[in-house]
Amino acid sequence: MRYLRGTWMRGGTSKCWLFDAAAVAAAGGDADTLLAAAFGSGDPRQLDGVGGATSTTSKAAIVRRSDLPGIDVDYEFAQVGIGARRVEWGSNCGNCATAIGLYALLTGLVPVRAGHTTVRLRNINTGTLLSATVDTGDGAVPESGEVFVPGAAVGGVGIELTFLDPAGAATGSLLPTGNPVDALPVAATLVDAGAPAALIDAAAFGLTGGEPVDGLAPVVPELIRLRREAALRMGLATAGSPVDHAIPKTGIVAPPVDYLAADGTPVAAGDYDLAVRMLSMLAPHPAVGLTSAVAIAAATCVADGVVARAMGHRSPAVLRLGTPAGVVTVGVERDAGGALRAVRMQRAARRIAVAEISVPEPALVPLPA
Repeated sequence: MRYLRGTWMRGGTSKCWLFDAAAVAAAGGDADTLLAAAFGSGDPRQLDGVGGATSTTSKAAIVRRSDLPGIDVDYEFAQVGIGARRVEWGSNCGNCATAIGLYALLTGLVPVRAGHTTVRLRNINTGTLLSATVDTGDGAVPESGEVFVPGAAVGGVGIELTFLDPAGAATGSLLPTGNPVDALPVAATLVDAGAPAALIDAAAFGLTGGEPVDGLAPVVPELIRLRREAALRMGLATAGSPVDHAIPKTGIVAPPVDYLAADGTPVAAGDYDLAVRMLSMLAPHPAVGLTSAVAIAAATCVADGVVARAMGHRSPAVLRLGTPAGVVTVGVERDAGGALRAVRMQRAARRIAVAEISVPEPALVPLPA
């Protein structure tokens, strides 16, 4: 056996395994092979590993103290394959970043201050800078809390997560194609903020945007096809090459309609600004990924884009997204010229376990090239 020590955390609506970089090095071998084996990624059920067999529970991050001035923690985010022995390193996860903010305080990576403590984070995968602010009262790190987020039935430690200057991290530009709308052939706004994303008018599929998660199933194959075209247009893939499952994010947007959230709660059209239904790892997301939320917030700044049209060309400072799990609120900060400066969200996190994962040596077979 190999032994890999890690911390299992819930961040927002995701669960993430967080590993100190030294623990990964001590376990030996390359990180891809180690994580794929530890998660049991070759099995769709991930039965012989610690993966949760869904896109929101098959995540990991390798964390270390940063050497850069003004940055506390560097982390590499890994989306671990489900039913495929693969690990993708090309993206970021805001929910995992939320968990890393609390983890950094719990493990002493960042000293705790009385009142509030802010952890400054750098996502190595994309270069994105974030901050996570935790209420630390009299200087103690909270272990639990009662802050709820849509899509999670239990509370956690409240954390304000901020994406700082998020535009263009992956491609160098908010609009990688230079166009507010691209024909894929259906109209889509292709943006890069938080993560590269293709945002498509729900009406192109005869949808309202208020559908439940399973109501998106009939259009998933077409969304996946359009997703590949978007990746080519944005320079994230080349003809004949595979497209990462994690990016680009892809989904539909629409003006608000009345709908029922997944827990049966009615959501009125007047309670939110934009209907959103996104894919995650080629399947409908039960809520909305935070990097997708950042991309959507950025797209409100794109005049004549698909999102701007669905919003009636409004650009509110507080954007309310109607997701399958309920309404997710996003704070949007723009400069004097209307360009995106920061995106803020209130999230919650909790430490679930600290564990030593037993990884069988026979499972440590190098991943396919």
